[in-house]
Formats: sequence, structure tokens, C-alpha cells
Amino acid sequence: MYALNYVRPKSVAEAAKFLSAHPEAKLLSGGMTLIPTLKQRLAKPTHLVDIAQLAELRKVEVKGGKLVIGAGARHHVVATSAVVKKAIPALAGLASEIGDPQVRNQGTIGGSVANNDPAADYPAAVLGLGATVVTTKREIAAENFFQGLFTTALGEGEIIVRIAFPLVKRAAYAKFHHPASGYAMAGVFVAQTAEGLRVAVTGAGPGVFRWKEAEAALAKSLKPAALEGAKLDASGLNSDMHADREYRANLVRVMAARAVAKLSGKK
Repeated sequence: MYALNYVRPKSVAEAAKFLSAHPEAKLLSGGMTLIPTLKQRLAKPTHLVDIAQLAELRKVEVKGGKLVIGAGARHHVVATSAVVKKAIPALAGLASEIGDPQVRNQGTIGGSVANNDPAADYPAAVLGLGATVVTTKREIAAENFFQGLFTTALGEGEIIVRIAFPLVKRAAYAKFHHPASGYAMAGVFVAQTAEGLRVAVTGAGPGVFRWKEAEAALAKSLKPAALEGAKLDASGLNSDMHADREYRANLVRVMAARAVAKLSGKK
């Protein structure tokens, strides 16, 4: 690693103020991506601003018809929280499938969403549920938050404080794990919301996206078979040593069908 300074602010406001004064500083929460990046000397921040200890970022509650999860909540907390399990069971299930026990006990929901890894699980839930990302400066709808490979709407010095998930009738997530990393080679989150069916796909493309053709098909018939005729253009999907784009397109269909089966209570 490069030489740097370590800072532990006492509040989110203090952290935000520090970032404004030190534009080359980086936030540290779970550190699941940042620490390996530093070890590989791919980043050279002047300061690490550790917000992992801030209790104000860890609250999990249902408020105003939404499940509100603090950005500092660790994956294990989301997976095991009685509040999350009651409000949106599919979100707890998704969190339980992230990485391994070490990752789940260290990584945070805010860090994952801010990093926007194309194979991360949470972006599928955030987009699939039509959540709102609340920062130190504003509220950002999921549709506007994710902007491409490791790219989000977050500005310089902007910190995610919490994520508000609307309570939905039903939701389900199905994922094909990469055997080594546990990341999603294809993960599909399906939700019955007040506005209709939403289908969000992660892992298969350069970023999370909604599969609108599947949403239209499932709106007519909420059965796995309805997906058979839904168009899915494979040309924009990822193709690498693990799976080509056609294989990933097939994985998306299979995972979507499994999620719908979970949604309807069928095996």
C-alpha cells in the first residue's frame, strides 16, 4: 500500500465535511473492494475516512411504508434481521447469498451499492424494488442511481446514508453463483410492486438493468412459462472465460423462471 492517513470521524456530517476539504480521500466502511485495490496499488488516496463505527448508519426499521436500512448495515445483519425478514423476505434471502461468511460479516449494503460492481447482488434488489438511495445531499431514485460499470450518480464527497425500500406484495431472487467468488454470473430479482411487475438483472451485463420484456410477459401471466417468449438481446451481455453472452442470456432466463416460481410458491 501507499502511505496514507487514517481518520475516524464521529459523525456522517463530520465525514462529509472532511471529504469536501480533502477530495483525494476515500471512505472506508467494509473495505471489500477498497482494501484489495489499495494492496494492488491501483488507488492512492491521501486519507482513509473510516465510517464503519458510526451507529447512525446501522439502523434498520420500517418507517412510512418503507423498509429503511442504514448504509453501514452489514450483509449478515440484513440477512438475519427480523425486521427485514418480515418486511421483505427476499431481500434477507439475497443478503444471505452474498460471498461467504467473512464477506457477509464485514461488507456493508451502502458500500456495495456505491461501488456498483456489475456482478453484485444488492443493485438487483435496489432496482427491482424501486428503492430510493438517500445521501448526505439528496434522494436518488434507483432508476437514476446506477449509471454503468462501477458508475453511479454519486457526486464528489456525497455519502450514502440509507436506502429506503418500498414494501411490496411479493418478491423473490434467484442467483447463479460464480463457484470461486460467489458473485452473480446471473441474478434476477422479481417484485410485485404497487406499479406492477419489476424484473432486475445483475451479473449478466456491464451493469444492473431491468428486463422490460419479461415484465410485460409476467404482467399477463405470472408463471415461469410466460418467460419463454420474452425477448432478451444477448449482444450487450458479458462474455468472458467463465461464460459467453449466449450462455449468460440462458442463465438469466433460468434464474428469472426460478425467481417467479419462488414468487408463486412453486418449486
